[in-house]
Amino acid sequence: MGLNDTVSAERIHIGFFGLRNAGKSSVVNAVTNQELSLVSDVKGTTTDPVKKAMELLPLGPVVIIDTPGIDDVGELGEMRVKKARQALNMTDIAVLVTEAADTLTTAENELVSLFMDKKIPYIIAYNKSDLRASVPQKSENTIYVSAKDKTGIEELKEMIGALARTEENSKRVIGDLIESDDLIVLVVPIDKAAPKGRLILPQQQTIRDILDTGAVAVVTRDNELPETLKSLGRKPKMIVTDSQAFGRVAKDTPEDILLTSFSILFARYKGDLISAVKGAAALDRLKDGDKVLISEGCTHHRQCGDIGTVKLPALIRKHTGKNIEFEFTSGTQFPESVAEYALVIHCGGCMLNEREMKYRVKQTLDCGTPITNYGTAIAHMNGILKRSLMPFPEAVKALGE
Repeated sequence: MGLNDTVSAERIHIGFFGLRNAGKSSVVNAVTNQELSLVSDVKGTTTDPVKKAMELLPLGPVVIIDTPGIDDVGELGEMRVKKARQALNMTDIAVLVTEAADTLTTAENELVSLFMDKKIPYIIAYNKSDLRASVPQKSENTIYVSAKDKTGIEELKEMIGALARTEENSKRVIGDLIESDDLIVLVVPIDKAAPKGRLILPQQQTIRDILDTGAVAVVTRDNELPETLKSLGRKPKMIVTDSQAFGRVAKDTPEDILLTSFSILFARYKGDLISAVKGAAALDRLKDGDKVLISEGCTHHRQCGDIGTVKLPALIRKHTGKNIEFEFTSGTQFPESVAEYALVIHCGGCMLNEREMKYRVKQTLDCGTPITNYGTAIAHMNGILKRSLMPFPEAVKALGE
C-alpha cells in the first residue's frame, strides 16, 4: 500500500440495513455500479456483512457494508442479526432500505431508534418505487428509489455525499502538535513481527501527516537513535517511538526533547487518551486471579514474541508480581460485555475506524471497566508516562486526578 492510498480505517463507512428481501443488496449494487453483493429472490441471501473499500463518486474513498436482514429467523438467523447489529458500531452513515409502502415495520423502526441512539446519520430509502402508481418527493432523510430501474440512485448518492461531508474527520495524528520545518525523529524497531519491506500503518500515517505539515521526518531504528541524534545538526522537536522500544528510547532521549509513542498518538487520534491515561493506573491495582482482556483491531498472524500475546502479558506480570489471567481478541471480535475484566488493554486501533474505536472505549467504560492502550500501559510500567504525555497538557492534568 502506498502512502497516498486511503486506508479502510480512514474512509467513511456506509452501512446498508433492512429486512430480508427489501432489496438491500440490489440497492448496494446500484449505488456502487458493480455486483458487490449476491442478489436472489430467496430471503436471507446475504448471510454475513459484506465490506468493500472502493471509490464512490462523488464521495471519494469509502467502505460499503451490506448487512444480513434484521428479521432473519432460527439459530443461524439470530447470529446473522447479531452481526448486522455489530456492523452499526463501525457505521458512519446508515441507509435503511425498505419496501414498505410508507409505514415502517416494528423491526425497521427499532433500527431507526438504534441509528438515533448511536448518533449515526441515516437515510431511509424506499425501494421498488417502480411498482408504485405514484412516487412521493424525497425529504430531508427519505428518498424513493428503484434498484431495478436505477431511478433515484444518483439522488441517493448525493444525499449520502452530503452526510459524508458533515462526517469528515479533520483531526490530525501529529500535525496539530508541530509546525513547518520542525524536525521529528521516528524510532521504528525492525524485528521479526515487522512486515517485510514496509512500515506498519501507524508509522505510515504519522510520516504522511508530518510531511503534510511541512515538517521533516527522520526515521531510525532504536539501536541507532544516539548516533542519529548526533548526526542531525539540530535538536528535534519530538521523538515518536514504537511502544516496544519505549524504555530504551527514553534513556537515549535528552530531557529537553518531547517524547511520545505511535500508540499514544493514536489513542488521542482514534480513541480517548484521557481514559487511556486513567486506565493505565489500574495496572497498579491488579490482584491475583484478575482477568485482563488484551484486544487488537487487526488480525495479523501471531509470531514468536508478539507484543499483544507475549510481551505485554510478560511485562504486566513482572510489573504487578501477580498471577493475572489474560484473554485475547482480534479483528472484529470484541465482547458485548467486559464487566468480568479488571482491565481492558487495546491496541492503537489503526485498523479500526474512529467510530468503532470510540464505541469500544464507551462500551468498556459503561461496564465500569477501565481501559488503556498498549503505548500508555507500557509507558506507565516503564515509569515514563508523564514524560510521554508532555505534548498533551490535558492528559498530564488527567494523570494527576
